[in-house]
Amino acid sequence: MWMGIDLGTQSVRAVVADDGGEILGSGSAPLTGRRDGVRHEQRPLDWWTAVCAAARQALRDCPAPRALAVCATSGTVLLGDREGRPLTPGVMYDDGRAVAEAARAGAPPSWALPKVMWLLREYGGGTGGAVRVMHQADLVLARLAGTPLPTDSSHALKTGYDLERDEWPRRRFGQLGLPDGLFPAVVRPGTRIGEVGRAAAEETGIPAGTPVVAGMTDGCAAQLASGSLTVGSWNSVLGTTLVLKGVTSSPVEDPAGVVYNHRAPDGSWLPGGASGAGGGALTAAFRDADPARLDALARDREPARVVAYPLVATGERFPFVAPEATGFLLGEPASDAEHWLALLTGVGLVERLCLDYLDLLGARPHGRLTFTGGAVRSGYWSRLRADILGRPVYIPQYSEPALGMAVLAAYGAGEDRSLHRAAGRMVRLRHVLRPHPARTAWYTEPYLALVDELERRGWLPGPVAAHARTRTEQP
Repeated sequence: MWMGIDLGTQSVRAVVADDGGEILGSGSAPLTGRRDGVRHEQRPLDWWTAVCAAARQALRDCPAPRALAVCATSGTVLLGDREGRPLTPGVMYDDGRAVAEAARAGAPPSWALPKVMWLLREYGGGTGGAVRVMHQADLVLARLAGTPLPTDSSHALKTGYDLERDEWPRRRFGQLGLPDGLFPAVVRPGTRIGEVGRAAAEETGIPAGTPVVAGMTDGCAAQLASGSLTVGSWNSVLGTTLVLKGVTSSPVEDPAGVVYNHRAPDGSWLPGGASGAGGGALTAAFRDADPARLDALARDREPARVVAYPLVATGERFPFVAPEATGFLLGEPASDAEHWLALLTGVGLVERLCLDYLDLLGARPHGRLTFTGGAVRSGYWSRLRADILGRPVYIPQYSEPALGMAVLAAYGAGEDRSLHRAAGRMVRLRHVLRPHPARTAWYTEPYLALVDELERRGWLPGPVAAHARTRTEQP
């Protein structure tokens, strides 16, 4: 038995899977936060409360796990003390207040490093060596073990960790006025870093002594859950937002800093990016909607006559960086069904633009593509996205990042020396979606309209727009 825990934006999810990938126990608990304009915060102790509830549900009717791993949202950060207790709110990945700090750091505002600088300015760094940078997963790991544990290089990436040299860039940090001792020790994902303590065992139901394996960000976890771990394969995880990650033998260089590279536990590279567009736009526009009913109504109205850029909050980070970007509609929906279809289609169009941008960088996103994330619960939306992209798509039986962490726990516990083989054993495919050429042709015109509008607004760089137009003329 292997346990994976996923700290998402809206909930915590825990699963227990056996060595063949069958999920025998699962649990979830909701999360809420504070949104106010570009501000987005959550209470760190709420994460732990939700983990306790989700873990107890997952373990209710199944044996105890042999190991566990935790994933969390990428770029979410807080300050804590040396005992791992939170000193500040958790500043979420899409919080947009650290714009000035981002300019100083030379990093996107969505990254954790500018947020760390903002937190030090806002809450004060006068306590010297008593302050510690903590990522979202670090808070939970500290509670599980009863003491702070090393962070993993995946969560540390957006805090400035140098994956090629395997070290914090201390000289650069000094130039930014960041004190020594602020940043935690770092290990590669899949490393055994501790075990569950007695106090956490009582709260979570996870037996004391259960090994804890260093995890990865939620986007990387979704890639593990997809089984797309060979060079040339790609995974698109769609939940509140959209994340694309692939596998390459070397890092993908992006002068604009839009695409960044994680390091896999086995040493390969996982380039990709995270867009602000995604399913959150549906929730924002239709808070009490019945998705299945609207899917059925939308199906009869294809193709969408309204073009949507379905941004969840202010600011975009992939396939371009535009802190001022906001969602918009080109056209006026005549009904809720048309509005719903426009948003579903808009996410697919942004997904297509992301893949075109990866192609421009030489990442060659033409291998096997999988879909994971909460959006795959809608078979209609998955088919629509496959038609918009014009390529076959593979859907795993279980598509959640928590399963990816169960895979990583099995690998980290030494069950298999190859992460690819561990995933091959535990990840099962449900089916393959093949695009319909006639429907794919429907979406060329709205795709070009979105590209034109994004460029007109000054958000999408001209060379990226030109490459996207050229790609519509290719098979």
